[in-house]
Amino acid sequence: MYLKRPATGLFFCLFYLASYFTNKYVLSVLKFTYPTLFQGSEVLTWLPASVVFVGIIYAGSRALSRLPIPVFLTVHNAAEVIACGFQKFVQREQTTLLKICSVLFLLIAAGCLPLFDMQFDPDGYLWALVHLICVGVYKVIHKLWKTSSLSDLDQQYINYVFSVVLLASASHPAGDLFSALDFPFLYFYRFHSSCCASGLLGFFLMLHTVKLKNITSSWQYAAWNFVAKVTTAGLSPLVFGMTVNTPTICCLLLGGLGEALLVYTERMGT
Repeated sequence: MYLKRPATGLFFCLFYLASYFTNKYVLSVLKFTYPTLFQGSEVLTWLPASVVFVGIIYAGSRALSRLPIPVFLTVHNAAEVIACGFQKFVQREQTTLLKICSVLFLLIAAGCLPLFDMQFDPDGYLWALVHLICVGVYKVIHKLWKTSSLSDLDQQYINYVFSVVLLASASHPAGDLFSALDFPFLYFYRFHSSCCASGLLGFFLMLHTVKLKNITSSWQYAAWNFVAKVTTAGLSPLVFGMTVNTPTICCLLLGGLGEALLVYTERMGT
C-alpha cells in the first residue's frame, strides 16, 4: 500500500505507540487510575462534542487500566458501528455491502471478545462500552459539524481546556481527589516522569494527528491510523503480557480485518 508523507506518518505511529504504552504503564503497572484528572458563538456549539470528549478520555482511561491494549483497541474500533448506523439510517446515505461487512466484522469481534477473554474483567468491559459509545457519538457530532469554521486544532484546544475544567471540578465530589492523594507511588520519580511523559506524548500525538489529517487524504490518514494500531497492538503483549486462546486471537484478527476493509472502502470512496 502506498502511504503518502512517510516521515509525518511514521512520527504519528511512533507517538501513537509511545502514548499508549506510557498510559498503559501508568494505569496498569503503577495502578494510578485517575490520570485524566491531572493531564488535559462556534465555541459554544462545539461544547456538546467537548462533553462527549471528556467521556471518551475518562472511560477510556478506566478501561485501559483493566484491559490489554489489543482488546481495548478492538472494542474502541467498534465505535464505527455507531457512525455508520447514523450515516445509513439517519442521513439515509448509500452504504456499500463491503462497508457493511467491515462494520459487522468490527461489531462481531468486539461483541465476542468478552465471551472468550481468559482475563475477562467485567468493569473493564463496562468502561470500554461507555468509551465505545462516546467515541461513536463524537464521530457523529464531528461529521455534523464538518462545515464549522473551527479547525481541528481549535476543536482539540477546546476539548482539552473543557476536560481540565470539568474533571478538576468533579474530582472532589467523585472522591477521586482524596483517592489520588493516597496513591502509594505519589512521591516516586517514576510516577512523576511517567505522568509527564504521558502528557507530552499525548500532546505531540494530537499535533501530529491534526497535521497528518491536513496533509493527507481521508483514506491515507485511515491507513496510517491502521498501521499505528496494528503496531501498538502487536507489540504490547511483549511489554505488558497477555493471556490468549484461539477464539480470542480470532476475534482480534477479525477486528483487524474489519478495520483494514474500512480503510479500503475509504480509498475507494465508498
